[in-house]
Amino acid sequence: MVAKAMYAQATNLETDMIETAETRAPAIRVTDLDIEIASDHGSFPVVSEMNLSVAAGETLCIVGESGCGKSMTALSLMQLLPEAARVTAGSIEIDGTDFRKLPRRTVEDWRGEKIAMIFQEPLTALNPVLTVGEQIIEAVRQHRKCSRKAAFARVVEVLKLVQMPDPERRAKQYPHELSGGMRQRAMIALAIACDPKIIVADEPTTALDVTIQAQILGLISELQKRLGTAQILITHDLGVVAEVADKVIVMYAGRRVEEASVYDLFDRPLHPYTRGLLGAMPRAKTVARADGRLTDIPGTVPPLFDLPKGCAFASRCPNASERCRAERPPFEEKAPGHWAACWEHDDAA
Repeated sequence: MVAKAMYAQATNLETDMIETAETRAPAIRVTDLDIEIASDHGSFPVVSEMNLSVAAGETLCIVGESGCGKSMTALSLMQLLPEAARVTAGSIEIDGTDFRKLPRRTVEDWRGEKIAMIFQEPLTALNPVLTVGEQIIEAVRQHRKCSRKAAFARVVEVLKLVQMPDPERRAKQYPHELSGGMRQRAMIALAIACDPKIIVADEPTTALDVTIQAQILGLISELQKRLGTAQILITHDLGVVAEVADKVIVMYAGRRVEEASVYDLFDRPLHPYTRGLLGAMPRAKTVARADGRLTDIPGTVPPLFDLPKGCAFASRCPNASERCRAERPPFEEKAPGHWAACWEHDDAA
C-alpha cells in the first residue's frame, strides 16, 4: 500500500473520481501490431503483439527502458517509422478506419487533423529555417484551407493556449532563438493547432530541466482536459506516470509485460520488471531502503535480434524458474483489468 499512498500524494486524486475506459469508445485502437527492423544482423522484431486502446480524455503511458520499443510504437502510430523499419502485421484504427490501409495523401491529411505528435527534441523536430509562426501557418492552411491572416490568428491563439509569453513576437522568431521550454511549447502548439483527437507525446520533457518539465507536464494535462484529446505518452519516468496516467503499459524487449490502471500498477505490480522499475524510483525516506540506497535491476536487456526462448526477463528475474527460461509466458488477465506476462507472479507478488 506504500506505492498507492505515494501515488495518491503525487496526484491528490481519488480512484473513484476516474471514469473507467470501458465507458468510453476508443479514439484509437491498436491490434496485434508487429514491427521489424532490418540491420546487419538481418531483420528482427522490435515490437511484437502490441495492443492498446485510448478513449477521448484518457491518458495511456507506455513505459520501459531505452530500446524496449516505446518510440517505435509511437512512430508507427503516425506512420513515420524510419526506412529500415516496417509494420508487418496488425491494425491501427482511428474513427473505425485502419490508418495503415489509407492512401498516402489521406495519411498526410490525417496527421495533424486527427492524430498529432509531440516529439522528444523540438530543436530537431522543428524546421530551423522557418519561423515558428510559419510552421504552424503551414499546418493550419493545409487542413483548414484558410487565408494567411486567419492562419496567423490561429497561430497566436494556440501560442496563447500553450502559455507562450508575447505570442505575436515569438511567432516571428526561429526555433534557435527560443529557450528549450519555449521550443517545447511551440512544438505543442503545432501539434494542437488543428484540434486533433489523438496526441502522441514521445518523452516530451526529457531534454528539459526539472522546473520546466513540471510546467510542460502541467500544460499538457491542462490542454487535454480542455480539448478532450486522447493521449499516448511515451516515457521512462514513473514519476511522470504517477502524475498524468489513467492506465499504463510496461514494455520490455519489444513486448508488453504488464498493463493496468495507474492505481493498480502502483499498488500491486505483478511483473518483477515493473517492481524493479518502481524500486529504482527516488522516493521519500519513509519508503526508501534502510541504507538509503535505491534498488536496481541486475543484468542488461538481451539484444532484440537474439532473444531467449522463454521470458526475455528471466536472466534478470529473482523469481525465474526453469519454465520461465524455456517457455515464453502469455499475456493474460491476472485480475480484473490487470494483465501481465509472468509464470511466477503469484509467488512473487
